[in-house]
Amino acid sequence: MAEENSSLNIWPEIEKAEKENRRELVLQGSAVDKKIQSSGGLHARLYSLSLLNYLEISQCPSLHEIHENIRHLSHLQSLILCRNKLTAVPKSIGDLKAIKVLDLSVNQLQALPEEICALSELNTLNVSCNSITALPDGLSKCVKLASINVSKNALSRLPDDLWCSNLELLSSIIASENAIEELSSEVHNLPALKVLDLSSNKLQELPSELADCSKLKETNFKGNKLKDKRLEKMVNGCQTKSVLDYLRAGGRGKGKGKQQDGELSEKLDCGRNISKKKSGAKQKGKKEEEEVDELNRMVVRVLHVSKAPTAVTVKVSAGVKDVRPYIVCCIVKGMNLRRGNALKRFLVAQTKLHDEICAKRTTATIATHDLGLLKAPLLYDTRPRDTLKIVPLGRKEMRAVELLELLQQEAEELRKHKKRQNVSGLHKYLQLLDGKDLYPCLVDAEDHVVSFPPITNSERTKGTDLSVCCKSKMAELNKLTFDVKEDVGSDEETDVTSVPPAEDPASPELTVVQVKVVDVDGNLKVVYPSKTDLMSDVCNLTVIR
Repeated sequence: MAEENSSLNIWPEIEKAEKENRRELVLQGSAVDKKIQSSGGLHARLYSLSLLNYLEISQCPSLHEIHENIRHLSHLQSLILCRNKLTAVPKSIGDLKAIKVLDLSVNQLQALPEEICALSELNTLNVSCNSITALPDGLSKCVKLASINVSKNALSRLPDDLWCSNLELLSSIIASENAIEELSSEVHNLPALKVLDLSSNKLQELPSELADCSKLKETNFKGNKLKDKRLEKMVNGCQTKSVLDYLRAGGRGKGKGKQQDGELSEKLDCGRNISKKKSGAKQKGKKEEEEVDELNRMVVRVLHVSKAPTAVTVKVSAGVKDVRPYIVCCIVKGMNLRRGNALKRFLVAQTKLHDEICAKRTTATIATHDLGLLKAPLLYDTRPRDTLKIVPLGRKEMRAVELLELLQQEAEELRKHKKRQNVSGLHKYLQLLDGKDLYPCLVDAEDHVVSFPPITNSERTKGTDLSVCCKSKMAELNKLTFDVKEDVGSDEETDVTSVPPAEDPASPELTVVQVKVVDVDGNLKVVYPSKTDLMSDVCNLTVIR
């Protein structure tokens, strides 16, 4: 493949990196994909850039394989090959002894070469969103491994040596949405483990040794049908500490922990010690179990647009087709963000979605608006870059070009501070508007720009302080490309939220109101959520349509 296109005109990106002795190279998006398609693969000269320490090739669906000549990039420390359609990884990847970060997420891999285990400097491994059925044995040789993400694959087990004490730096294991049947009791051998996510698997038991992981702060076992139903309720509704306390005590009636059965009867369901009589413990335990049941019950009611008392419609102009063509919206009512740190956790969840599923906002952006501050109807349109104005979050009104210049300046200062060749992945979304004369925007009935994707929302429509807020919110998902619809669409409802009136009691039920997106002639383009959306197999979630 690589040899065949060696005589073709060299790609300008590769030529520039070669002439300037660059250490970093990013090949991304449709323009690069067209070159791959016409060349029959990556240009052969790419593999001669031996000075590279960072290489990213992403969002190229025509990329199905990497040539074995990748071995010549011996100085690579970060290799990012995400969101392509790779079906295999060459064995020669094991020759990249300096690799610290390897990202093969969102491809079509079914297996990984054993040679990956020879990467002794490997710190981060991300192979999520593939079809991998088994991980290679020997990962314990990657003694510097700190984070591994194998979520959304077809794994039935994790390799035994993943729990080896050699992996003393391993702090994060993300293995959700697989078919894993057992969590090894050797998990306690990982002294640095802080995050363990095995949600939506086929676990039936959790080992009591899990409680011996002294640094474990975050666990997720939701979506597993555990034999111990009390424990199953706890993993869905209680904090990690409570679950670990319960396991440390040996669970209910198993006697595996250090404490005796008499002491177990004096524990609350979420593991809190009490010093009262057994009868009092049972009464409090029953009350605690009822509270867990309430936490465990989640209902989403979808309100059809025809039944909504005040339907919201979003029109889409023809001009967005060549700039940023896709947008879906919905309204959600019933989520209380006033209690504790609920708002903070919501914002953290939104940031996580932006970083992972939305690929740091390069494939999609998610936005929330206070519905009471939106002046309908809304128009998704384009405006000339020099005339578009917005009041960015936390800033005064400015022109879009001024905002971009400011953000690019901040990104450049960060790049210099970090001593990197290119701007960080956090700021890559800024490049999406490079060379564009028209910018996408969501405009209200008063011609105010309320959203400027993928850059920012407007201060005008953000949620007010939660101590006085009693408004609903509107969630807007703006998509860059239809090619990643499957990756984003299944999770977009996760970020949809609203705040109920202050006087309303907390409720486990959310109401999602459909929003129509139409063209300027009124022809339907999309309605969300449709019958095929919000399809979840989460055991404690009920969707009423």
